[in-house]
Amino acid sequence: MTKVLSTLVAVSFVVSAFVFTEKSESKVEVAITEWQVPWEQSRPRDPYVAPDGDVWFVGQRSHYVAEFDPDSEEFRKFDLEDGAGPHTVIVSQDGTPWYAGNRANHIGRINPESGEITKFMMPEDNSARDPHTMAFNQEGDIWFTSQGANSVGKLDVETGEPQIIPVPTPRARPYGLIMDHDRQRPWICLFGTNKLATVDPSTMELREIALPEENARPRRLAQTSDGMIWYGDYARGYIGRYNPGDGSFEEWKMPSGEQSRPYAVTVDDQDRIWLVETGVSPNIFVGFDTNSKTFVGSTPIESGGGTVRHMVFHKPTNAVWFGTDTNYLGRAQIQ
Repeated sequence: MTKVLSTLVAVSFVVSAFVFTEKSESKVEVAITEWQVPWEQSRPRDPYVAPDGDVWFVGQRSHYVAEFDPDSEEFRKFDLEDGAGPHTVIVSQDGTPWYAGNRANHIGRINPESGEITKFMMPEDNSARDPHTMAFNQEGDIWFTSQGANSVGKLDVETGEPQIIPVPTPRARPYGLIMDHDRQRPWICLFGTNKLATVDPSTMELREIALPEENARPRRLAQTSDGMIWYGDYARGYIGRYNPGDGSFEEWKMPSGEQSRPYAVTVDDQDRIWLVETGVSPNIFVGFDTNSKTFVGSTPIESGGGTVRHMVFHKPTNAVWFGTDTNYLGRAQIQ
């Protein structure tokens, strides 16, 4: 397996911005730094911060997994098979990266020292043909969505055997997935519907939860420390909250309104939700304080963003990492 090492000479740009909505009661300083990825038009996406602080991401269009060292600003590339179309990479506690071979019917494991790839194939019946978003549970096994196959699955990393759970609603497009705070129960956005879903890990029973608005389309989600589930309504331009305890919903219109198309979603250690408005150009990195129920800032992404699809919060550095369709790897430093 080929490994290509490239060094980025300079940081492209750093942007600090404070653009606030009328509803803001406080402000949070955000400084965005972007590094141009050295492989052109590769659609870098879905970063994950490894235990050693390096940032892993995938190149969906160019079929690679890559590692970025924020200190040295060096990139290292692991080529996948042509047509793999990777979505998502996650890194285990021992430093092993796993990726979703979205267009090639597998989940892959990479040896970061040798570059050797081990593939765990999905069932031949196509019940999980396109692994999409992944997350580790407490035991280190991998929960994942399959958008086109309309299923949710769990891969046993020891045996390599996947368990597949069909989604009852046709063409539901299971998309964003997170694990709860105990890292036992997955929560899922059914992007083709106005529904969320969750799976009871003891019974493997999937339950669908309908949002109040028929035309809502949740895409990515996060959970705050109080157990609330937060999501971006991509179709309507809202941030929404679901209370698993009483089944209630509440929502707030995004600063850019219906055109905002909130896509990437994450939460920081202060229970602030961060979303990216991808329906506007440039894309805007937006913060929402779940305690005051107010937006706390909007920061434009200097490269334009194109579309920011997924992002992750790294607590030790108080930073959010993301990839852009404009071929940049970005870091939003929350002050």
